[in-house]
Amino acid sequence: MKSVNVKLMTIDDVKEFVTSSNFCSYDIDLISGRYIVDAKSLMGIFSIVPSEKLECQIFSDNCDDFLKMIEKFIVE
Repeated sequence: MKSVNVKLMTIDDVKEFVTSSNFCSYDIDLISGRYIVDAKSLMGIFSIVPSEKLECQIFSDNCDDFLKMIEKFIVE
């Protein structure tokens, strides 16, 4: 499992992130405080505050392609 922080500022950012997530066969979650949502779910992401810094948990050790797709959303 790998974990990175992401920030999704606009609706288009959320759409692009969900599209990238759906290319992956493994599970990906976004965590905001005590809430955990499926990163492949547009409605799930909109149920939290996507403009905040979110923890993205990737349940695969071989996720370099996904990290490359979302690199513009990754923050420290």
